[in-house]
Amino acid sequence: MFSIYLFTLVTFLWGLIATPVSIGLAQKFRLLDIPGGRKKHQSIMPRGAGIVLWSGYLLWALFVGNPGVEVPFIATGATIVFIVGYMDDMHPLPPLLRLFFHLAAAAWVSYPLPVPLWQRVLIIFWITGTTNAYNLIDGMDGLCLTVTLITSIIALFIGNAYVWMPLAGLVFGVLLWNFPQPKTFLGDGGSTLLGYVCSSHLAWSIFPDLFGKGFFSIALVLFFIGGVPVIDTLVAMTRRILTKKSPFSPDRGHAHHKLLDNHFSKMQTLFILGGAHLVLVLIGLRLLGIKIL
Repeated sequence: MFSIYLFTLVTFLWGLIATPVSIGLAQKFRLLDIPGGRKKHQSIMPRGAGIVLWSGYLLWALFVGNPGVEVPFIATGATIVFIVGYMDDMHPLPPLLRLFFHLAAAAWVSYPLPVPLWQRVLIIFWITGTTNAYNLIDGMDGLCLTVTLITSIIALFIGNAYVWMPLAGLVFGVLLWNFPQPKTFLGDGGSTLLGYVCSSHLAWSIFPDLFGKGFFSIALVLFFIGGVPVIDTLVAMTRRILTKKSPFSPDRGHAHHKLLDNHFSKMQTLFILGGAHLVLVLIGLRLLGIKIL
């Protein structure tokens, strides 16, 4: 058990110490988030936190040993997702190209799952959707990282602590540089990486409990354990379709935008959405037959 705490301390320190280094690199190579349009931050912000998350996760996967057969698959897929997102941060890529690589990464990590084909296909689409949903909620300081932190803490009760505790440590170390006064942003590379890593590890944590369950039962479980990112994204896309807009068109209609525009502070918004995410994930696990509280 001591080794788990040691790994968690190391990943936390990596996030805490490597983030300011990444900030300097992002400024040097002009990987910057420029305010304007839907973006309400007042100053130019370096997007360097993503590379800290990716490198920290990869180093953990390489040097900790093999805490699960899935880790090499997830680490490889996470690298694909991060590189695509990082390239998109520098020069916007076609949406279909990004989607192709996200589907490929989801298929790669789902391939060795010992589940029926139809469950594997469902999980592939869920991982792909969650990867993008985490990116879409990354519109407020600390939100994407907080959601990941909450997911990791809950998952400690159902999965491999050697995975979830170091991930929580890494995320918390970066969070201290992103909230309440942000010094850096995640960028698409960082937010999609978190969505992919969370959903992939969750899929591997819960798959033994999926046996004997039907399509709609599993879909409902995945809907809830996707939490705020998945539900908020589905609501936003439905609203856009009903108003005859493209479901992928950006706007300020996400839950965090609504709360901020209605004069909730960033801290209040974070508590509201973090609390909602906690409840949703717990409901999903309860539907799966896993009781935590």
